[in-house]
Amino acid sequence: MTVDLLAGLNPQQRAAVGAGDGPVLVLAGPGSGKTRVLTHRIAYLCQDRRVYPDQIVAVTFTNKAAGEMRERSEQLMGGKLDGLQIGTFHSICARMLRREADQTAYGREYAIYDTDDQISVMKQVLAELNVDVKKFTPGRVLNAISGAKNELIAPEYYAPVDYFGEIVHRAYPLYQQILVNNNAMDFDDLLMQTVFLLRDNEEVKAKYQRRYQYVLVDEFQDTNQAQYQLVRLFAAPQENVFVVGDEDQGIYAFRGADYRNVMQFRSDYPQAQVILLEQNYRSTQIVLDAARAVIDKNLHRTPKALFTDREGGASISLYEAYNEGEEATYVAEKIRELLRREGYTWKDFAVMYRTNAQSRALEDAMVATHVPYRLVGGVGFYKRQEIKDLLAYLRLINNPNDTVSFRRIVNVPGRGIGKKSVETFHAWATSLGEGYGVALGQMMQGVVSPLTGRAVRSLIDFGHMLADWREIAAQGDLSALFDAIVDSTGYVGYLSEISDRDEQVTERIENVQELRNILIEKKDLALGDFLEEVSLVAEVDTLVDEQNTVTLLTLHSAKGLEFPVVFLTGLEDGLLPHSRSLNEADAMAEERRLMYVGLTRAKDRLYLTYVFRRMMYGESIPSVPSRFLGDIPTELTEGVSVRVSELRDRDAFQRMTSWEGGGSRSGSASSKIIQFPSNRAPQPGSPYRVGQRVQHATFGEGVIQEVERVSGDIEVVVNFVKAGTKRLSTAFANLKLLD
Repeated sequence: MTVDLLAGLNPQQRAAVGAGDGPVLVLAGPGSGKTRVLTHRIAYLCQDRRVYPDQIVAVTFTNKAAGEMRERSEQLMGGKLDGLQIGTFHSICARMLRREADQTAYGREYAIYDTDDQISVMKQVLAELNVDVKKFTPGRVLNAISGAKNELIAPEYYAPVDYFGEIVHRAYPLYQQILVNNNAMDFDDLLMQTVFLLRDNEEVKAKYQRRYQYVLVDEFQDTNQAQYQLVRLFAAPQENVFVVGDEDQGIYAFRGADYRNVMQFRSDYPQAQVILLEQNYRSTQIVLDAARAVIDKNLHRTPKALFTDREGGASISLYEAYNEGEEATYVAEKIRELLRREGYTWKDFAVMYRTNAQSRALEDAMVATHVPYRLVGGVGFYKRQEIKDLLAYLRLINNPNDTVSFRRIVNVPGRGIGKKSVETFHAWATSLGEGYGVALGQMMQGVVSPLTGRAVRSLIDFGHMLADWREIAAQGDLSALFDAIVDSTGYVGYLSEISDRDEQVTERIENVQELRNILIEKKDLALGDFLEEVSLVAEVDTLVDEQNTVTLLTLHSAKGLEFPVVFLTGLEDGLLPHSRSLNEADAMAEERRLMYVGLTRAKDRLYLTYVFRRMMYGESIPSVPSRFLGDIPTELTEGVSVRVSELRDRDAFQRMTSWEGGGSRSGSASSKIIQFPSNRAPQPGSPYRVGQRVQHATFGEGVIQEVERVSGDIEVVVNFVKAGTKRLSTAFANLKLLD
């Protein structure tokens, strides 16, 4: 029975599903039904165009998405679509490489190495090269090689630009040769080797280009260079390539994705039909208008006039909390209020944030107010490796006979006490009938043990450190104790050893700083009381009801999800946009896309929160509201603070006084300048001015962005090279002028 596959679709969706042959680019705004379009397109090709299912290949990014696409396509057709290829890039490539093994350097039964396997191989390589693995970790080198493979750079073409690049240049060919010798590939090889096979082997290329008459690609903005080239090779020469994506939702540059592939597609296929899906089936018009106001500031994109039948809607709530603790409490209490007043369930709420470290205050508030929650796309704050390590140090200081904590950190960071030495120490302590703390004390006093040499010296040194820390703990200063542990062990340097990417190092350092912030907040607690409180919070992670809980997640984990009520928290310069992005145009554009993705997850209600002061680097520092808040029109929001109003006024002033503002270009430049009260103006009697370089004892070097007189004090906004944007009182900041 024939089904009308265009029935029930809006005009833009019908145009996409029923498009003729040739390249088609569907730019699908958030919530616009792109999965529906893809599945209807597959069914339409099979039913209305009489295309055999085995002539169609549809590619997406997750096995779950591929399974859903197949299931929905077959439901539309009323039965199985035998031969239809739907899968991830990696799964489709893996099957092809097995079929064509005779044409490659690999056997048909090649292995696919996971991360642990790759680390093992890289350790072997770095040992052969006599490389210091503490300075150049296997994970970091592998991450660089992964980036090269995603750009289709073979070992012989890798060009180093610095000393680390030279290490990669030497390691890459050795690593690759070991994989070939072991008849193994890593995940990046699956893509790269398939591109090389199709590019260099005319017979194989012709075979698959005859087979794949129609190519469909989901989430096209998330493709990297290797995946883009695969799409082009699959689609030639028929060029029946149908890609669905949205450059406004390209947020995975750190994984190698390049949203510019959308623009590259239009360049490579100038004859392509371009169809915009602009009708949204998720959010209210107020939410969409706010999202558009934010994303419209980005360049190099296709404007979309997002609209919905859900006209109006609740105003977007802006809330300025005093600090992150008050912000988290506000979110938890607002959730309970909406649950009680409007009949929502726990699972209707999502709380989003830019960095994993921000989850800590939210988790604490959820526990304190008895709100069940689950963490998506990350590990609970108290379950992260670096947090568990440092808490183990604190537990061992509090209880010298804590064997679990002792075993966890006695050789973290490495101090030459291996597993065998630990087991020998355990057996000796047991034979004495003593706990670890007493046994270690006896060893420090010269009692003979079965251990010898370096292990004994290292354990004695470790014992002396524990004794020193206990003296600090006895004084009751938890933050001083924490600083002593981190400094004595060199723990921050150790984070570079166990991390694969610079971003991962930064995130872990942020988590360590957040733990220090907690200790400062809890300064009135004894060490034992603090550890008890933390244990109760950490344990909740395993007790929540997975089926009906509030969802806590990072913005990177939010794409593809939707919730009736969304809270976007920590909306401050330095967090969103992140401090690492403030001086790079491309990075700033991606931060704006992250904000856009977060806004468009909301169906009914949207709450945007930020704080007046945030604990950073152990200090409570005045924050600057995110510049993105200033983009959202006043009429869409309620609860606007003076500081957000200033952002909007400043933005309007800049538009009126700049050539990029879209106004008339007639007359002289000076005729466009309107005198306007601005906190960028020099303040009488102040030595500070915009553009000056300054030095701060904690934050390092930075450049003044704004100068403002507040209640007799001069406050400055400084963009620090390493610490990001900070608002500081010049009376207390002790800034040193470098200009």
